[in-house]
Order: sequence, then structure tokens, then C-alpha cells
Amino acid sequence: MKQTAYLQINKADTVVVCLRPIDKGETLEIGGRRITVRQDTPAGHKILLRDTAKGENIIKYGYPIGHAKENLEAGEWVNEHNIGTNLAGTLNYEYKPVKEVLDIKDEHRTFKGYVRKNGEVGVRNEVWIVPTVGCVNGIAERLAKQLEQETRLEGIDAVHAWHHNYGCSQLGDDHENTRKILRDICLHPNAGAVLVLSLGCENNQPEDFMRLLGDYDADRIQLLITQKVEGDEMEEGMKLLRQLYAKAAQDKRSEVSVSKLRVGLKCGGSDGFSGITANPLVGEFSDWLVAQGGTTILTEVPEMFGAETILMNRCKTPQLFQKTVSLINDFKDYFLSHGEPVGENPSPGNKAGGISTLEDKALGCTQKCGRAPVSGVLEYGERLRHNGLNLLSAPGNDLVAATALAASGCQLVLFTTGRGTPFGTFVPTMKISTNSNLYNTKRNWIDFNAGELVEGTDMDSLRNRFTDKIIATASGDLVRNEINDYREIAIFKNGVTL
Repeated sequence: MKQTAYLQINKADTVVVCLRPIDKGETLEIGGRRITVRQDTPAGHKILLRDTAKGENIIKYGYPIGHAKENLEAGEWVNEHNIGTNLAGTLNYEYKPVKEVLDIKDEHRTFKGYVRKNGEVGVRNEVWIVPTVGCVNGIAERLAKQLEQETRLEGIDAVHAWHHNYGCSQLGDDHENTRKILRDICLHPNAGAVLVLSLGCENNQPEDFMRLLGDYDADRIQLLITQKVEGDEMEEGMKLLRQLYAKAAQDKRSEVSVSKLRVGLKCGGSDGFSGITANPLVGEFSDWLVAQGGTTILTEVPEMFGAETILMNRCKTPQLFQKTVSLINDFKDYFLSHGEPVGENPSPGNKAGGISTLEDKALGCTQKCGRAPVSGVLEYGERLRHNGLNLLSAPGNDLVAATALAASGCQLVLFTTGRGTPFGTFVPTMKISTNSNLYNTKRNWIDFNAGELVEGTDMDSLRNRFTDKIIATASGDLVRNEINDYREIAIFKNGVTL
């Protein structure tokens, strides 16, 4: 079957997206008009449907994605060289609530998870070593390796040391961000047991840090201050880890409602197919999970610029609207305070894949959260309090944003990509390809292929398969980053290092 050459996403669009490479001279028939393509145009990129004057908006997804930098003719390849962003500084916004009803039935589905003492549910049962400061990363790694060798992981899923560079020589918000993210990791339900490993003299003082954990399970979270150990800290560390392991190894999976699932939504290495395959697929799943009583979280605030009003007007209350306004404007102020323009976001890989402006990227990116109303807005490092769709303050950086999603309480992260990436954060990080070529060439990275959506597969059947894949992952099936053992954390840093 001959593949369709192009897609007009919205009737109002003044561009189409190429679903395959289109050669100069080919003719497109659109709305009774014949348009001759003026340049060889790669798959994922845009072709202009009508003559557009310099300064006039170019429309995709039904919204402006920027303006023409020069007079353009129908059939031209629209890319970062001839389209400019409309984004500027902070704005005033008006709340115009949109009431969207999700007509999705409750399917009463379950997954096999680990129910914790506080009622939270993990999708993994792992033993974690969390350094309070980067100075003890080496000890943490040695302890993790020794426990894994000694136990052979019988009764648990994995042992990990979450090394990082911080915990000392930081001031103000940076110091508090580090403390909050490490706290969130310690309290995460995917951990059956945690050893908090301290040096002793760091800014992140161990006793203060333990108080930050609040009312934690002292049988499952233990502290070791290495400077206070007389002799070999490895021996004392292994003594505590054996006790923690014995507790975690008693835990068993049980059937739990999918309403207990908390799923992070992330994209990285996006391309021109992201907004028409993988992101809409994730958005369909997000709506389904919210309708089941579950929770999804969208972050990457700079990649909301240009699509923020869509999210603002889906806020359930005026208070959530104001929080979302602050979410957006605070991040714009962060850019501007460093002398950086707010619209200079698409990476070289994004541009090569067909994304020309930040608005182009944002209108595709935000499709990951579907149509559900916004039920909560979280600061960086804040833990989830409300079911439903939440927005989280974090940058677009893949490692920092994925870590922030997991730290907020997500048991797994859905990560869409058109260019491909191998990494994973400290929870299962499922990769969804936007195109079949990536899926076929990087099966060692990619878990699910959304590219089928432009090859004849309908959304409903693909969403059902995708949902089954996610539930299987929550029940214990490993994703590629776990199989490859690509896991790490990254903490947001803004200020001075002493």
C-alpha cells in the first residue's frame, strides 16, 4: 500500500507535515488545489499551503507556530530559516475555563504492585542507597555491588545507589532542591528499603535531613554517618543493608487498582512526528488513566511556552489557573534573568526532525496530557497530593525533568522520542518511538512504536495495546532502560557553587 504523502493536522493549518520525503516538483492536492513542492522536503517537515507575507503567522495544530521571516510562496519548505518565534517575555493571562468531559468508562483494571505501609503502591521492590552528599558516591556504589553479589537479588527486583554531585557547597534554593529530591527518592514506593548514606560534615546535615523525611518507616529507612564509624564503613553499611534487605525480601506483589498508578509524561529528542503519533497516543492513555481515577503529570515548563493557554483554561479552579500562570511566568523570568530568550528552545536534533520553533514544539509536546482537566500544580521537588492530571515545575532537560517526575511520586515515566535516547531515571522509563524507522533501528532502546499511527493502525487499538504494555510494566515486566541498566538521577541547579 502506498504511504500517504502528507497530513494536514487541523483544517485551519497553513502547512502540512510530510509523512515521507517529498521531492521538489511533486504535486500535492489539498482542498481542490494543486500545490507544487518547491524544495526537497524531509519526512516530519512542513510544506506551506498558501502564499504568506513577511510577518504573517504560520498555523499548525490550529494555532500559530511563529511568523514568516520573509515573503513565502505556497509549496515552500517551512523550517527554522524562514519562520521565527512569536514568543517574548512574561504575559498577563485571562482565565477562560474550558469544561472537557472525558467520556471514558471505568474498566476496573488492576496491576500487580507492592502495597506499602502508608498505602502508597510501588511497581518495583528495590533496595536503594541514597547519598546525602556526592563525597560518598564511591562507598554507595561499592555497597550496592556487594549487596547484589551477596543476595543475588533473591526476593527483590534490584539494588541501586543513586549517585549525584550535590549535598554540599550549595546555597539557598539549590541546597533545598537537592534536599527535597533526595527526600522524595527516600520516600518513593518503588523502594522496599533505603539506606541513607552520609559523610557527616556536609551542608546537608544527616540528622536534619532525616527530620525532613517526616513520619517515615524506620524499619525500612536507615541512616549511616560514615565519619562516625570507627573502622570500616563498608562493614557497618553491609550490616544495615542486610537488615533492610531482609525486610524488603518479604514483600510480595498483589492486585491493585490502576487508580493507584502515577505516571510521568516526558518527551525528548522530538521530531515532526511527535505531535501526530507518540504524544497523542500518550495523551489518549493519560485521559484513560485519569478516567480510571489514576494520575498523570506533565512537566517541561519551557516546552509549554506557546501552548500554555490551552493548559491554563483546563484548570479546574481559578486558584489552579493562577498557579499555572506563575508556573509559566516564573520560568520565563528564569530565562530572562540569565539573559536568555524564552523562545530559543528547539535543539539541533529537533530542527533536523522537523520542529522549527518553540511554539511548534510546545503544541506537540502538550498533547501528552490529552484533554483532562488540570487537578494540581506542583513546585519542583513537591510530592503529589491530588489524583488526576497535574502540572510540575521542571525544565525541559531530559534527565532533570524525568528525575523530577519520579521524585514527585510517579512509579514510571512514559518518554516519547523521535530521535532516540537510551537513558532512564530511577523509575522505569518507557521509550515510545514517534516513527517506525527509529523503532526498527533502535530496538535496544525503544519499548513501543507509535509510528504505526501513520501506517494504518487506528488509535483505539494501538491505545489498548499500549495500555496493556504499561500495566504489564507496572506488574513487573522490565523496560529497555532497566534491561540495559541505564539509570541515573539529575538535580536542578541554578545558583552558586561554593
